[in-house]
Amino acid sequence: MEIRVSGHQIATGDALKTHVEDRLQGIATKYFARAISAHVTFGKGPHDSITCDIVAHVMQGLVLKGSNDGRDAHVAFDGTADKIEKQLRRYMRRLKDRNGGTSQEVQEAGAYDNAGYTLFKEGPEDVEAEDHPLIIAETRVDVPESSVSDAVMMLDLRNTTALLFKNSGSGAYNMVYKRGDGTIGWVEPQRGA
Repeated sequence: MEIRVSGHQIATGDALKTHVEDRLQGIATKYFARAISAHVTFGKGPHDSITCDIVAHVMQGLVLKGSNDGRDAHVAFDGTADKIEKQLRRYMRRLKDRNGGTSQEVQEAGAYDNAGYTLFKEGPEDVEAEDHPLIIAETRVDVPESSVSDAVMMLDLRNTTALLFKNSGSGAYNMVYKRGDGTIGWVEPQRGA
């Protein structure tokens, strides 16, 4: 598994990099034989704390994200790694429950292309910004085909607020999202008569 460790406004020493690589390799070998990559980013947080963000590409189409802060880099990383491991444990349990006690990996889709950032040319200055907001980022992802319950599971694993998916039951594109009150919303297109 490829592991990148970087720091924003802080130095990451060899001991921290070794600790990060050992822990993430241990998590990867425990749950998946072929984990792809992980990017660990350390930065300065509020009140002299250190933040740690992990984005792990476990397999094609499965991205785990976690974030934590602590009084030093090791504590921040350990908290984030615990969150990632908890997400993987939950994911494997759901797979085992769904497949009758046997764990099977999700079918690998096409290559994962994380994000392409594009700054588009601004419009005329007399146009109000509220009518035409500036688009600064474009995210490219594969749209998974799954059931609604699996889409909710992927939403939780990816630690995002919304997920577009192709409903395996109806063949239509649907979306699940986290609502402000903590519940999950489901958007399904209206079917033609």
